[in-house]
Amino acid sequence: MSQGSSHRVVMVVDGGSNPFEMGVATELFGLRRPELGRPWYEFSLAAPHERVGMHLGMFTLSGVAGLEAVDAADTVIVPNRPDPHVPADPAVLAAIRRAAARGARLMSFCTGAFTLAEAGVLAGRRATTHWRWAAEFTTRYPDVQLEPDVLFVDAGTVLTAAGSAAALDLGLYVIARDHGAEIANAVSRRLVFPGHRDGGQQQFVERPVPVVPDASLAPVLEWARTNLGRPLTVADLAARAATSAATLHRRFRTELGTTPLAWLTAERTALACRLLERGELRLDRVATDSGFGTAANLRAQLRKHTGLSPSEYRRRFGPAA
Repeated sequence: MSQGSSHRVVMVVDGGSNPFEMGVATELFGLRRPELGRPWYEFSLAAPHERVGMHLGMFTLSGVAGLEAVDAADTVIVPNRPDPHVPADPAVLAAIRRAAARGARLMSFCTGAFTLAEAGVLAGRRATTHWRWAAEFTTRYPDVQLEPDVLFVDAGTVLTAAGSAAALDLGLYVIARDHGAEIANAVSRRLVFPGHRDGGQQQFVERPVPVVPDASLAPVLEWARTNLGRPLTVADLAARAATSAATLHRRFRTELGTTPLAWLTAERTALACRLLERGELRLDRVATDSGFGTAANLRAQLRKHTGLSPSEYRRRFGPAA
């Protein structure tokens, strides 16, 4: 995202659209944030009709732009589908296809993935949708690589979120991609919402409650976060949690949807990014403080997880940016 001009985000609302998701997009991309000291997004709504009834007839929306606004957008948020069995508005699908053809970024929240799939822009791509609709989605769109156990999927120019609340996760991720993790963290603090939620939506799937639930991993996670500069191992985490490595692995999978090692790597990457954003120039210091050990390992991990080298990341998201 260019630092010299605002990025235009247009959210399409259609019959039955979810007001919560509209509110999330407005909060993330529509509010002015002068305290951040950089151009923010230009946010607007668009609709295929002059008057649009929102979900369950809660209220009627009018006075917003027509679908021509989509043609000038850098990012297009497509409408969710209150009933995915009902076909989307052909005019909305056409606007999405035009946006995709010119390379605009497309986003969906919850069942909005059905809208993207019906428009034909998800074929061959990774995507996610709400877990309750995962089987239906896979049956109808077998050419889409559905990932039902995650909160959101970044497939390049097309990004999908699993549920309405996961719209916050995806939105903050997009802000981090556009402006850096430090800015996204500032926005998340304003929202009183975690900038990164561990795990995926598999932890929310309806399942029987165990008779004796495991104790929370929170204490060991907090301990690990304050000791990332140490050469921590899975055995160290297991010892801190007073359990075996195998049991710890199962608990991470159950509670967070990931492995202990993957979680450690993600936390170290996030810390390294924060240090670079604050202007740390010494790569060996960043590598040591984040627990990656060497500058070479830091470069490899940062490029793997952000697509950028440490110097490129600092140049894009550091104080000078």
